[in-house]
Amino acid sequence: MEIEKLTDKLIELAFAEDIGDGDHTTLCSIPETATGKARLLIKEEGILAGVEVAKTIFRHFDKGISVDIFMNDGARVKPGDVAFIASGKVRSLLQTERLVLNVMQRMSGIATTTGKYVKLLEGTKTKVLDTRKTTPGMRMLEKQAVKIGGGENHRIGLFDMILLKDNHVDFAGGIENAIRGAQEYLKEKNKQLKIEIEVRNFDELNQALAVGGIDRIMLDNFTPGQTLEAVKMVNGRVELESSGGITFETIRQYAECGVDYISVGALTHSVKSLDMSLKAIE
Repeated sequence: MEIEKLTDKLIELAFAEDIGDGDHTTLCSIPETATGKARLLIKEEGILAGVEVAKTIFRHFDKGISVDIFMNDGARVKPGDVAFIASGKVRSLLQTERLVLNVMQRMSGIATTTGKYVKLLEGTKTKVLDTRKTTPGMRMLEKQAVKIGGGENHRIGLFDMILLKDNHVDFAGGIENAIRGAQEYLKEKNKQLKIEIEVRNFDELNQALAVGGIDRIMLDNFTPGQTLEAVKMVNGRVELESSGGITFETIRQYAECGVDYISVGALTHSVKSLDMSLKAIE
């Protein structure tokens, strides 16, 4: 499904749960004809993300809202910065305020966190990847935020890449069965998808290399020492990804082993939102 369609569905659901049968606070206190302006004020250092989505939210609710952009997605921001000023009906500004902030704070927090991980990898060939550990319904936005922060997207969902994880391997009856099954399925369905397989030890790694016909191997919960040994064994034959419990403190150590990718669930599943507010301009 297209990103735009999923974003539109998210916005519709978000307004439905927030506004319901009407924002009675706004309706009782603000005249229908009143117009005004509000500025997006940054309160914390970080990387800005969600500006383009905010424009979509405003436009979705009221096409009459205009947005003057001063800082774009990916900009490094600090307290006191103004990202944009939105102008239009006051009722519309008030009813869109919370959704705009929820999305931008979350996306900016993800972009900021991603940027910190990316900085730690400077000088290596390793790229940081996100995972599917995302907020239900917000995956497309959260993965956009990872890209804005300088990271790379792993697969978007279950449809755009084959990733044979430990449960798939166990249910399939082993590494070879899982890989062969994937290869036959793609041939039968005439699909061009990359195949990645997760391995838990050197025995599984050797089996995966022996079968071949895969694009990437995920080293699950390997220590840095084991990772270095795996990189030497593979010797560039397939891409290598490190995964499992890798933290801000250990990611550089894994990157220096020479893996191509490191996936970090924390980019999206445990991120602190970036502080900002949408304030009326009097």
